[in-house]
Amino acid sequence: MSCLHLRNLRLPGQSGLHELRIEDGYFVSRFSGQQPVSQRDLDGLLVLPGLIETHIHLDKACIMGRCCLQHGTLAEAVEQTRQAKAGFSEDDVYQRGAKVLEQAIVQGTTHMRTHVEIDPQIGLTGLRAVQRLQADYAWAITLEICVFPQEGMLNNPGTEALLCEALESGADLLGGCPYTDSDPQGQIQRLFELAARYDCDLDFHLDFDLHPEGMTLGCVIEQTHLHGWQGRVAVGHATKLSALPREELEAMATTLAEAGVAVTCLPSTDLFLTGREQFHNKPRGLAPLASLHALGVICSLSTNNIDNPFTPYGDASLIRQANLFANVSQLATEQELLDCLGWVSATSARLLRLPDYGLTPGCRADFVVFDAPSAAAVVAQLSAPLMGFKAGQQTFERSSARLLRVAPSEAAQRLA
Repeated sequence: MSCLHLRNLRLPGQSGLHELRIEDGYFVSRFSGQQPVSQRDLDGLLVLPGLIETHIHLDKACIMGRCCLQHGTLAEAVEQTRQAKAGFSEDDVYQRGAKVLEQAIVQGTTHMRTHVEIDPQIGLTGLRAVQRLQADYAWAITLEICVFPQEGMLNNPGTEALLCEALESGADLLGGCPYTDSDPQGQIQRLFELAARYDCDLDFHLDFDLHPEGMTLGCVIEQTHLHGWQGRVAVGHATKLSALPREELEAMATTLAEAGVAVTCLPSTDLFLTGREQFHNKPRGLAPLASLHALGVICSLSTNNIDNPFTPYGDASLIRQANLFANVSQLATEQELLDCLGWVSATSARLLRLPDYGLTPGCRADFVVFDAPSAAAVVAQLSAPLMGFKAGQQTFERSSARLLRVAPSEAAQRLA
């Protein structure tokens, strides 16, 4: 690989113009002198580390045209997806997943954790398709595969054996969906036992309604301590946290931080599915990341689903998710917007335990370039990235919009 010298660029939180050096896919402080160096002038554009999608479902994306939504509830989404899944083939999953991956890449995403459903109905079909995607798109995005039992595990014979086969076939980590099982806490306990057996991280779908009763997060925290899995567990949704009074939330946040359990909010899905039983004064119902973050919990924002019954829209833009969360959560100061950006970048890198993320020497050269006055403005103004790089190689480019101005006299003639 050749060397790349980027000049006249801006870095987040720093004034003036800077330069970055890349050799063999990593940022370096100086070149070795053993390879030719390409020069590129970024003319004052803003460089940020690549964006990180911590929770998405590639295998069931883009199936809205096969479904018939009537109520927009979680139960309906699960059932509609179950019916659609009967027609999934490996090539079908691959094509739909590729569409979303390509959207994500041009939105600046360089790392992604995708959940893949495993059960006796679908078998390992989704896994095989996503593993092909993992290999075919490695030039632009690092894809991590989390296999999980969407249809339940203890109440769904054969599922555990398939999950084990998936892990033995190359899946990276194990997920859970306790609220679909007849014994939610039993599923959590069994998944921790399997994670310990296979030495893999865990990522749960958890506590997905707005009623504080029946919260299973405490069981996850208990099992995390029991198995010594601190820093290796994440939970997605966790919308029950939004229903807790301040004192109870702060107590829960403290225990989450002590256990090293991360929380991922999925704004688009959680806003769409929760609170439907209320006609007026609808709750916002999102995991309160700002409060959790303030007490030391690792937090992230993510897309979850695109164009399916769980979320009937989306364009794989993590900046859009950060902006949506900021808007709904009433976050607007520069630091609050930077926190939102961090929840799709630097803090998400901590959740995925990426050792070489960032823009400093020794970090992998995965980055995106924006035409924005500041990092906070990227979120506030929904800035789209102009170009992206993976291991120092450019993966996409986007032209800026250009006004085609006309002289006042010509404008008058056109309107005449």
